[in-house]
Amino acid sequence: REKIHERCKNICPPKDTFDRTLLHTHDKSRTDLEQVPKIFMKPDFALDDSLTFNSVLPWSHFNTAGGKGNRDAASSKLLQEKLSHYLDIVEVNIAHQISLRSEAFFHAMTSQHELQDYLKKTSQAVKMLRDKIAQIDKVMCEGSLQILRLALTRNNCVKVYNKLKLMATVHQTQPTVQVLLSTSEFVGALDLIATTQEVLQQELQGIHSFRHLGSQLCELEKLISKMMIAEFSTYSHSDLNRPLEDDCQVLEECVINKVSQIEEIDTDVVVKLADQMRMLNFLQWFDLLKDIFSKFTIFLHRVKATLNIIHSVVLSVLDKNQRTRELEEISQQKNAARDNSLDTEVAYLTHEGMFISDAFNEGELASVAVDTTSQRNVSPNSEPCSSDSVSEPECTTDSSSSKEQTSSSATPGGVDVMVSEDMKLTDVELGKLANNIQELLYSASDICHDRAVKFLMARAKDGFLEKLNSMEFITLSRLMETFILDTEQICGRKSMSLLGALQSQANKFVNRFHEERKTKLSLLLDNERWKQADVPAEFQDLVDSISGGKIALPEKKSGTTEERKPAEVLIVEGQQYAVVGTVLLLIRIILEYCQCVDNIPSVTTDMLTRLSDLLKYFNSRSCQLVLGAGAMQVVGLKTITTKNLALASRCLQLIVHYIPVIRTHFEARLPPKQYNMLRHFDHITKDYHDHIAEIAAKLVAIMDSLFDKLLSKYEVKAPVPSACFRNICKQMAKMHEAIFDLLPEEQTQMLFLRINASYKLHLKKQLCHLNVINDGGPQNGLVTADVAFYTGNLQALKGLKDLDLNMAEIWEQKR
Repeated sequence: REKIHERCKNICPPKDTFDRTLLHTHDKSRTDLEQVPKIFMKPDFALDDSLTFNSVLPWSHFNTAGGKGNRDAASSKLLQEKLSHYLDIVEVNIAHQISLRSEAFFHAMTSQHELQDYLKKTSQAVKMLRDKIAQIDKVMCEGSLQILRLALTRNNCVKVYNKLKLMATVHQTQPTVQVLLSTSEFVGALDLIATTQEVLQQELQGIHSFRHLGSQLCELEKLISKMMIAEFSTYSHSDLNRPLEDDCQVLEECVINKVSQIEEIDTDVVVKLADQMRMLNFLQWFDLLKDIFSKFTIFLHRVKATLNIIHSVVLSVLDKNQRTRELEEISQQKNAARDNSLDTEVAYLTHEGMFISDAFNEGELASVAVDTTSQRNVSPNSEPCSSDSVSEPECTTDSSSSKEQTSSSATPGGVDVMVSEDMKLTDVELGKLANNIQELLYSASDICHDRAVKFLMARAKDGFLEKLNSMEFITLSRLMETFILDTEQICGRKSMSLLGALQSQANKFVNRFHEERKTKLSLLLDNERWKQADVPAEFQDLVDSISGGKIALPEKKSGTTEERKPAEVLIVEGQQYAVVGTVLLLIRIILEYCQCVDNIPSVTTDMLTRLSDLLKYFNSRSCQLVLGAGAMQVVGLKTITTKNLALASRCLQLIVHYIPVIRTHFEARLPPKQYNMLRHFDHITKDYHDHIAEIAAKLVAIMDSLFDKLLSKYEVKAPVPSACFRNICKQMAKMHEAIFDLLPEEQTQMLFLRINASYKLHLKKQLCHLNVINDGGPQNGLVTADVAFYTGNLQALKGLKDLDLNMAEIWEQKR
């Protein structure tokens, strides 16, 4: 075709002539093409569109009605010719375009022929290559692939064989477990059950003949659990019921033995053991309680020793687990390093979708299975194969089920603990077990404390404990606190029941202790005549024992107290205190409160409250009796004298002196969060100071009323000194005589300064009333002489020599 085309080109006119002809033809074709309506050139031209169809073929050319048929036929023919002309124009243009690209068409055909030749040669080369590959496959590969196929088949046969052996072994699990249980080999039985359950879930899953074996093994586990609990309970009972001593076993026998030794108790009349126990006196009952606490302590030591063995086993297993995990991590790191060094490039075979490496791995697993399966169930508790027809290797499984390891660890007692990997608890479970063991020890301690509380309450029914004196209760409290501390040291936790009972009894003791002493103080105050009392030597020793701010009751001195005579006053840090007998006893009572806090620290807060109440009661009651003149009705005093008032003031000052010491004593024994309770002492101190100030004001008021009565009748006339001033000096001397031996010199001076101020005020008022002024006249001279007499007598009194009386203030200042 190309040759024909070349020949035609030679026949064709020259190129320039052809180009001109072609250009002319092209212009003509474009002109003709423009005659074709634009609607035919649209990309979406389609005659199924009604508008397009009506535009191309108007219905007016096909309407034959109205006798116009000939004209319409002519129009239709003309339309047909027009459309044919349009078609010719388009076809001519298409032919022209094809003629312009004739060379490209012929070149494409030539290229297609060459491509066909290349494909033919390629097909022949491929056929030759396939023949060579087929020969190579037959000579070199078929034998090797057959070897691999046989190896895979052999491995599958080994798996089936091992599976059958495993099924035979599993089939003998239940009889073997029964044999182990008959010899109390619980660990071996549980190990075998756990191994069998793992095999059933992993390697024998779906085996129809073993569908009920799993549930049967679970029932066996429950049975073993009950058997172990029963055996452990039997051991625990026998261990805990061992004699605490040769002559005593349990608490009830301890009480019975003690009661039976008391001849005064008639067991025929008093039948109940609790009633018999209540007939014991304090010393007998206290010895019994001490014996019971001793037995409880031995019991807890025994329980702790047993639990420590169990706890040490748990801790050894936890330690072994930790070391096993560390070894596994090291082994995994080594294996990862070894795997990275191997060549991982493997050839892919289409046979059964296997890799060559998979085939080799299967072979390695088979060889490993031969070495490792023989190790299954090899332990001190392993069972023999029950089937005589199965050889020793038949008691094994393949490598996937023989990954269990046996861990050996030694307890502190030297007992080796064999722990199978299948039987291991998780670390969380082991930790929970260790905590439960500790909780069991706590429970044992709580039970001992509860029994002790029951014993204590049985004796307290008739109010026996509330009737104990201070020393007896302190002895009992110390015994109970010692037992609480001992059990806390044994168990590591403080049990609260006995402590709560002790606190309850302590509160009752504090209430009785306080009520007894408050009643005693009330009786003392109601019988107090507010006269100065002698101070026995024992009370002076009592005060001397409070040295350096520390409170401690002195030891009783045998034979020396009677030889020492009572003193007139109490010496406290060099100061003399004239006191009444009630205050001496109050000091002893206060020290008893402080001593009780030392002996029973748990009642510190209650004792502080009660002591505050006692001090407030003494202050208020003494105020009622002295300042309020209640002693006149209570004990029949004719009047409340200045000596009574001064003595009451000095007694209050003695108590105020010891309040800081008492506060320090309690502060050292209170917890920091309760320091706010010390504010009670501040309030008490203020109340006492107010009371002392009221007594001083009362003494001044007595003299003030006397001055008002005497000076209101004063007249400035002879003789000198006047009767009024002689009477005033006499009353001042009586006042001084009444208080000087009771109050310190400083307080006496301050009191007389206040009395003198009252005297000057009344004298000044009377002089103003009499219109006597400081003018140097006769009246002024008489007044000056009387005042000089008064001043001389006042300063002549003991301790008032240097008193600044400032008598110039009696005169009205000149304006």
